Amino acid sequence: MGIEAKLALRQTQKLVMTAMLQQAIKLLPMSRLELVQVIRQELTENPMLEEVALAEDGDTPAEDEEGEGVTDPASEGVMDAKELMDLNWDDYFPEEWEWKGLPYEEYEEKFSYENTIRTPTTLSAHLTSQLMMSTDDEMVRQVGVFLIGNIDEEGYLRCDLDEAMAATQAERATVERVLSLIQSFDPTGVGGRDLRECLLIQIRFLGLEGSLVETIVSEYLPTLEARGAVHITDVAKELTKTLNLSPDEVAMALRILKHLDPQPGLCFAAEPSEVIIPDVIVMKVGEDYQIFLNDDGIPRLRISSTYKSLLRGGQMSQPEAKQYLEEKLRSALWLIRSIEQRRQTLYKVANSIVTFQREFLDHGLSYLKPLVLKDVAEDIGMHESTVSRVTTRKYMHTEQGIFELKYFFHSGIESNGGPAISSLTVKDRIKKLVAAEEPNKPLTDQQIVAILARENVKIARRTVTKYRRELKLPPANRRKRMSEVRRV
Repeated sequence: MGIEAKLALRQTQKLVMTAMLQQAIKLLPMSRLELVQVIRQELTENPMLEEVALAEDGDTPAEDEEGEGVTDPASEGVMDAKELMDLNWDDYFPEEWEWKGLPYEEYEEKFSYENTIRTPTTLSAHLTSQLMMSTDDEMVRQVGVFLIGNIDEEGYLRCDLDEAMAATQAERATVERVLSLIQSFDPTGVGGRDLRECLLIQIRFLGLEGSLVETIVSEYLPTLEARGAVHITDVAKELTKTLNLSPDEVAMALRILKHLDPQPGLCFAAEPSEVIIPDVIVMKVGEDYQIFLNDDGIPRLRISSTYKSLLRGGQMSQPEAKQYLEEKLRSALWLIRSIEQRRQTLYKVANSIVTFQREFLDHGLSYLKPLVLKDVAEDIGMHESTVSRVTTRKYMHTEQGIFELKYFFHSGIESNGGPAISSLTVKDRIKKLVAAEEPNKPLTDQQIVAILARENVKIARRTVTKYRRELKLPPANRRKRMSEVRRV
């Protein structure tokens, strides 16, 4: 069979990712800071771009432009200078999307920067800083960093010394010496391996070695835990008799013990300091919510009038220079349109979230509804991936607080005969139940399941356990012990 060449036509479809589309997708997930950095970089590298001065910001670039229409740079191979410059900027900044700005008085009243400041540092960072200032011995630092990494948010060491020895190749004496060093750090009591050691560290810091308080913690703490705070009078009588001391001496020791902290690490937060600037501001005006995009600090761009005149007037004698400016102009237009597309998408998503979560905005967390990306995507006619990108590291300021847009997307829990309930609402309910429980009779996870069932919330015990851990709430037995120590 011979080989022959022939010409055949075939129609196919394929997805082409244009430069503008790539840029638009790239900008969507960027935070405010990243977007500003990109814009500043482009202003440095692209002579066709210039920043609109603050005094001119009330005017849109449309005001000094004339033209018959807009030509999409991504759909053309090469555009001549006239086509590039004769643009109707109203299509870039449509009236319905134009940022009107938020009246300063209303912004100042509704938005407080104090509400955006998170707590200053973490326990781990605080301890590590003290470690680095305490020694320049590399082995001590290595062991110290490992031990600090295994101290939980309450301030307790959650690893064995053998684990530290294996991980750092240090001798036991070195590990014990480093642990003793960490136990001398602020907050007092940190690094204890159990409640007894935590309290003894604080007692020794107060200079009460050999005191009655140290004796009670060293020898009678199990009795206090077993009998509980409700029987503290009986315990005091027993200690008075056993130790052959006066009631006043025992009472004084128990009062000192009451003021020790069983969770010294909780004075630090689990997250680093961060100031959050919202991308979207939601304000209630009358019965409706108005949405404002917070463009403060984001440079507004326009095409340079100087270089625009050069291209429009045909004054470019060198073809290479003309081609360079035309390419830079296309790049500038792509960036401006991509930024505007990002704004429009952010507005649409925020508006959809406000529509779905209006009851939350009115009444608080108990009214938060289950919501998934698909719901918003279908509402605004966009793909789920687009919604996911635009909700990444974007924040909304509401009268209920400042929330990342992703906060509003979460699963639902079945209810008996009613609509699904937000998992965040269930977590909030668990938190309130634990806060209101009797200290000497804390609720077990199974009891919480039963209470929620009476409230028509269908949830498994393992799910309650998972939510409790995510809320950083100890189990019932530990909550009881901590309560007893506080009430001694």
